[in-house]
Amino acid sequence: MIPIRYNVRSLAVRKATTVATAAGIALVVFVLASSLMLSAGIKKTLGSAGKPDDAIVLRMGSDAELGSVIEESSVALILAAPGVKKDERGQPMGVAEIVVVGAMDKLGTTGVTNVSIRGVPDDVMRFRPEVHIVAGRPPRPGTDEALVGSRIRGRIKGVDLNQSFDIKKGRPVQVVGVFDAGGSSYESEIWVDREILRQAYGREGVESSVRAQLESPSKFDAFRAGVENDKRLGLQALRETSFYEKQSEGASIFVGALGTVVSIFFAIGAMIGAMITMYAAVANRQREIGTLRALGFSRTSILTSFLFEAVVLAILGGAAGAAASTAMGLVHFSMVNFASWSEIVFSFDPTPKVIVTALVFACGMGIIGGFFPAVRAARTSPLKAIRG
Repeated sequence: MIPIRYNVRSLAVRKATTVATAAGIALVVFVLASSLMLSAGIKKTLGSAGKPDDAIVLRMGSDAELGSVIEESSVALILAAPGVKKDERGQPMGVAEIVVVGAMDKLGTTGVTNVSIRGVPDDVMRFRPEVHIVAGRPPRPGTDEALVGSRIRGRIKGVDLNQSFDIKKGRPVQVVGVFDAGGSSYESEIWVDREILRQAYGREGVESSVRAQLESPSKFDAFRAGVENDKRLGLQALRETSFYEKQSEGASIFVGALGTVVSIFFAIGAMIGAMITMYAAVANRQREIGTLRALGFSRTSILTSFLFEAVVLAILGGAAGAAASTAMGLVHFSMVNFASWSEIVFSFDPTPKVIVTALVFACGMGIIGGFFPAVRAARTSPLKAIRG
């Protein structure tokens, strides 16, 4: 086999072409890795809102809280179903909530965006212990006060601490606190008193969803049977984790597909660039190749050597692109969630799986881009090469 240091020195000598080709591959890997990170971030943001021992109840046929309507009189029946956990006072652990979407003005740009507004009961923090106030204070029950998620804070006009906005025209509320929910989709919502939201939107006597904390995840089947077997209710029960997985499917598939298509077009250009670079290297190193053949190195050795050189070039570019893409973990990106038609703020999630996938993709570009030039080098006649 031809020594590896021969390939390393060849790349070092051809600095300009090496840097140009590696930069092209780095750009492709950066785009691919960023799209995969965003797709993973969407799943993480929506998925982290669900807990394995929680169940959500919606109107039969509804796939989101926004389109679900549950009679207020049914809430007690739902929480009385088998498997619901009881607190120290013997009361079932559950909350009934109202979810609406409000059109609000964005800051820093023109136009409006849809924002999820959740009407919550007084004890919502007790049901969701992962939610913490990071600024301000909790709102007082029955008042026109609101909590806003940390990710949506400052992105919408009036949605910041000590500011006010209208949850509906003519119904202003004061922001008294900002909460953090462990990076979940709740951080892109506005929480107000359930009765205040009910009055503003005319939702008297109905809820959007009911959540129940179960004694254990294994109790879900019994809970679902208790809810769905009562045909008078016309309700369906879902595991909260499964519910949020479905919520993330549309946006995740869209972002992943878009990023993949863009990356493929970029990759074609990068592979053509790598191929041109390797063909130029073969043309400029005819005498070297002839000398290697005259010294007894086989065609297989030469093919392997040049292919290895192309892969090293791709790995260098891929490593640079992957390293640069990790900085996207500091960036927050907002888009409309197709399930709720409201704006949700996501973050890029640089998981090890994404980095490995990007590097494997870079190696694939190196193999494809370097294969045909390597074959040409292996087929070079030693005598013609030396004479040339």
